[in-house]
This record gives sequence, structure tokens and C-alpha cells, in this order.
Amino acid sequence: MRADLVVIGGGAAGMMCALTAAERGIDTLLLEPNRQLGRKLRITGKGRCNITNNCDVKTFMAHIPGDGRFLYSAVNRFSPADVIAFFENRGLPLKTERGNRAFPRSDNANDVAGLLTKLCAQAGVRVLHTAAEKILTEDGAVTGVRTGEGPVSCRAAALCTGGLSYPLTGSTGAGYRFARELGHSVTPLRPSLVPLESPDPACGQMQGFAPKNVVLSAYEDDKLIFREQGEMLFTHFGVSGPLVLSASAHMRRWGQAKYRLEIDLKPALDEKTLDARLLRDFEKYANRAFKNALTDLAGRAMIPVLVERSGIPGDIKVHEITRTHRQNLLRLFKAFPVPVSAPRPIDEAIVTAGGICTKEVDPRTMGSKLVRGLYFAGEVLDLDAYTGGFNLQIAWSTGYVAGKSILKEEFP
Repeated sequence: MRADLVVIGGGAAGMMCALTAAERGIDTLLLEPNRQLGRKLRITGKGRCNITNNCDVKTFMAHIPGDGRFLYSAVNRFSPADVIAFFENRGLPLKTERGNRAFPRSDNANDVAGLLTKLCAQAGVRVLHTAAEKILTEDGAVTGVRTGEGPVSCRAAALCTGGLSYPLTGSTGAGYRFARELGHSVTPLRPSLVPLESPDPACGQMQGFAPKNVVLSAYEDDKLIFREQGEMLFTHFGVSGPLVLSASAHMRRWGQAKYRLEIDLKPALDEKTLDARLLRDFEKYANRAFKNALTDLAGRAMIPVLVERSGIPGDIKVHEITRTHRQNLLRLFKAFPVPVSAPRPIDEAIVTAGGICTKEVDPRTMGSKLVRGLYFAGEVLDLDAYTGGFNLQIAWSTGYVAGKSILKEEFP
């Protein structure tokens, strides 16, 4: 079997790369072991697919915690505005929600993957549902790809295999092995956008409780590294939910630094206003036991924990509570502490941080600096971002640039 280009991996980056190359006349073969293309894409954003973030390039770059400069050229060539236009001009209307997150109006991630699958077919991309086993080279240049169906001769290969997160969708980490075999460095892999483990038994006590409209602050060695308002979730192992996943992307020094979280349960009220509210509630429930007096202020699952942490006896009558006790309770509402000990395993992460070293890749083309005809796109690279559509934008931009560059450099 022969092709000009073999794209390894049929996810967001792989489909964008294959489509862009095929539309420029390159005979393109896409390798994907799953029966459907875009399997991980179909479950992102809780099945809604946060396609990109509707922001300018400067704002986008501010959401890349690692080597964002590497992406500057690619994101300028295929920006969030370009991605939105790409999908809308091809019949997929989008909408922008809180935090400038762009979604399909249908709220269906299958529509995104389905459209890309259709566009690839129309452009003449051939799809072979088998796994790549090895990238073949001679004299420092790509000559073929060995697959489960036999060898494929080619003059270029694009590694778009994703990371280690969501292994059930086919993210096995094979791309890192291929890159290492060809002399590329792979930076340490770690989970990002991942739930966090806590040694605090209170998390398990509150399992399933999902406070909304709270402000979560994250600290690294007592230095504030993240603060945002939204919702989160207490679990049997610690904490999860959108705020926690976002905070985890800023926690990049596990084993070297200590991390902790604080939750402002009443961000709309400053301490003075909240104290006045507590006094009103205490007056309202003056003859009740304290443990039965917090129903207007806190979720049912959290009340026993607040009672215990405040140091106020649960059976004491509310009118007997001292000012000192009330101040303890006030501090809990404004800065509820959650120690964290570790991220959850990488197969529970939305994104893999770390990957193929970007110093060995040309940022203008996504081409390898070590092997002629070898390209990279998407999560396999040492690139990751915060939540909000930024990681998919990385996939679209790098896939697009790789697809545009291969024709110029490999087939003059």
C-alpha cells in the first residue's frame, strides 16, 4: 500500500491535519484503530464538545501555562476566530457561552466529529482502521509506516496520537514510543485537568455534594496560583468538578511543592455582610439547636462538617453562641480549607501534560528538526492549556499547520 502522507491518529488534530493536507492534493491515508473517527472528541465537554474559546490570540496565549511561545505562529495562522468560521462555513452553527466557550448549537459532540469525518471523506482521505506499529525511515527521512495490516510506503508521517488520558478511546501513549525510537525527547508525562485527592475525611462525608457559585482558590506553598468562581464536587477520594479541573492545570510541581485549596462558600457577601446575615439567621432560629440552624446558608451535606469544624457544640441553643464562635463559623464560610495530596491517575485526566519536546519541532511547520518528513500535532506534543476550549484549539491549530506544511516541504 502507498500514500504520500500517513496520519497516525484519527482524533481532532489528526482529522484536521488529514483534511487540510488532502484538500491541497496530497494522497492521504489516516490510520485509526477505532471503528469511528474522533472517539475522544465525541465525549469531550460532557458530550457537548467545547470546540474553542471565542477570544483573541493574546487572550488565548495567556491560557497556555507552559511554552506558549511555540504556539504563537500556529495560532496566528489558524486562530479561534478561524476555527469558528471553519465550522460555521461548513454547516455547523456555533454558540458562545460563559467564559467565551464555543459549542455547537446542537450541544452534540457527535456533530463535530461527524462533520470532520464527512469532510475527510469528501477530500479523498482514505481511512484504514488499524494501528500503527512503527514509523520506518532511511537516511534520516520517513519512508513508510508499519501497520497491523502491513507496511504502507509514504514520504511523510504525522503523529497525532493524543496523550495518555482517556485510554478507553485509544490513547495508549504509542506516539511517545514512536517519537523516542526516532530520536525525539519526551518530557515527563503528568495528568492535567484532573480531579484531586485529599486526605481530609470530610470530603468523603460530603461525597456527591456539588456547591455552585463558589470561589475556589488554589495555593502552591502558600502562594495564590488560581482563583475562579463556579462549581465543584466532593467525592470519596477528594474533590472534582469544573473548578477543581481548572485549578489542577496550575499545579505543575507535584512532589516539589505543597498544594491546598480554599473555598469561599459565599463570594457575593463580604465578611461584614455575611456576619450580619448570620446574626439575622441566629435571631430567626434563636431557640433551635445550632446543628439545625444552618439550613438557609449551607447545603445539607455540608452542615455536619461546618458544625464540627466551627468548634460549636451541635446541640447548643443558637442564642447561646458567642461572638468568637460566630467568627469561627464566618471564617469557614469565607475560606473553607481542603488539603490536597495528589492528582488522580493520568487515565482520569482530560489532558496529558508533557510530551514530545517542542524544542525539537519547527513551530512554523510542526515538522521534526531531526527526521525529514515527520510531523506532529495535538496532545502528543508537550503542550497543554487551561479549560475552556483552549486544548482543542491547540489540536486544530497544530493539525492545520502540519497539514498546510507537508505539501510545501515534502512534495515540491
